[in-house]
Amino acid sequence: MDLIRVWISKREPWIFENSKIPVWLSKVAPIEINALSFGCFVFCRGTLSKTTRRHEIIHYHQQLEMLFVLQWLLYGYYHLRGLLKGLKGSAAYYQNPFELEAYDNEKKYTYLEKRPLWNWVKYT
Repeated sequence: MDLIRVWISKREPWIFENSKIPVWLSKVAPIEINALSFGCFVFCRGTLSKTTRRHEIIHYHQQLEMLFVLQWLLYGYYHLRGLLKGLKGSAAYYQNPFELEAYDNEKKYTYLEKRPLWNWVKYT
C-alpha cells in the first residue's frame, strides 16, 4: 500500500489558469467556484494560490485513489445526503468529507507527501 501512496503523492494534475469553466459552473453551483479538479485537470478562474493549488491536488489524489468515477459518485452521494438532512447547497458542499479533508489540510505544506490513502474517510 505504501508504494501506491508514494506513487499518488508524486502525481500532479494539469492546471489551467484563467479558465472560464469555474465561471460557467458557478452559475449553477451553490457556491462561487474559484477552482475545480476534474479527472487529471484543474481549472482555475484566475491564478492559483499555493493554498488553492494544494486543495485541488488533494482532490486529484482522492480521485486517483478511487479511480476517478467512484470518487465522483461518492461526492454526489455525500452532497445529496447533506441536502436530504436539510442543509442548504453551500452547507452540504462544506460538509462533504472530500471537501472537509481538502480544507482541513490545504495550508499544510507537507500534507501531499505524507497524506495517508483514504484519509477523507475519517471525515465521514
